[in-house]
Amino acid sequence: MKRWIVAGVLGALASLAGASDNYPSRPVRLIVGYAAGGPVDSAARVYAQHLGTALGQPVVVDNRAGAGGAIAAALTAKASPDGYTLFFVGSPTLTMAPLVQKTATYKPLQDFTLVGLLNTYTNVLLVANDSPLHSVNDLVGYAKAHPEGLAFGSAGVGASNHLAAELLAQRSGVRFLHVPYKGNSPAVTDLIGGKIGFMFDVTGTAIGYVQGGKLRALAVTSPVRNAALPGVPTVAESGIKGFDVSGWFGLIGPPGLPPAVVDRLVAANRELGSNAAFRQSLARAGYAPSISSPAQFTERLRQDLALWTDVITKARIEAQ
Repeated sequence: MKRWIVAGVLGALASLAGASDNYPSRPVRLIVGYAAGGPVDSAARVYAQHLGTALGQPVVVDNRAGAGGAIAAALTAKASPDGYTLFFVGSPTLTMAPLVQKTATYKPLQDFTLVGLLNTYTNVLLVANDSPLHSVNDLVGYAKAHPEGLAFGSAGVGASNHLAAELLAQRSGVRFLHVPYKGNSPAVTDLIGGKIGFMFDVTGTAIGYVQGGKLRALAVTSPVRNAALPGVPTVAESGIKGFDVSGWFGLIGPPGLPPAVVDRLVAANRELGSNAAFRQSLARAGYAPSISSPAQFTERLRQDLALWTDVITKARIEAQ
């Protein structure tokens, strides 16, 4: 009996190894933790199209929206480790949601196979076009003169633009009044209408409001200026040294992905990194390609988790 069991296990392992060597031999499912039509979904669909070409198999987007990507993350963590279920993940899902959401029970560094970073993006510090604040110094100065009187909006407690504002407050020694919304759109509406003083938003979605004259960009949160807004300084340039809030998208899978599958995906991502059409598609949406190895991805995730754990602890942000 024991011989049959051992033989069966060895046979299954051999079969899995053979499948890994031929990967992929059928369509791949790419989970996205946000609704169709949004910025994350749009970037994922560009990636899926080009990844499918590189792999020689269709890559089908599967939207599993909710809880800031936590639902999709939990689904990925429990999927079969065969490479046919992957997750196009945004940084807040791995670096923020597990720290502030009670429903996010996954462990970012333990419950997934990290394949690589795909691209980075920056946020923009925005005020209404008729605001008297014209720089980060103006904003910080106003906050110092009006403690807790300068309100900012966010997509919700623990959202990336909430934590970016908390980091700005901590680095500049001021306090802001947080007004959480159910998403970015209503916050932007109230910012334009003067009901809140400022907010952070993703460059790709903010550009239209800035170019349309509805909002003014004071600074971008990345360490270097954004190519889409070359005349807008960075927060660091504006006097808040070392301020760097760069988001990213990455590719992850269930724990235990076979090395052959990971190697195939890493090679495909590197191919995309040198693909002009892929790079241009991302650039038009305000993203910068940033293909990395699994080791580099792991190190970036560790750094971001350390940063946001510190910010959340100091701001006493309670889990939701």
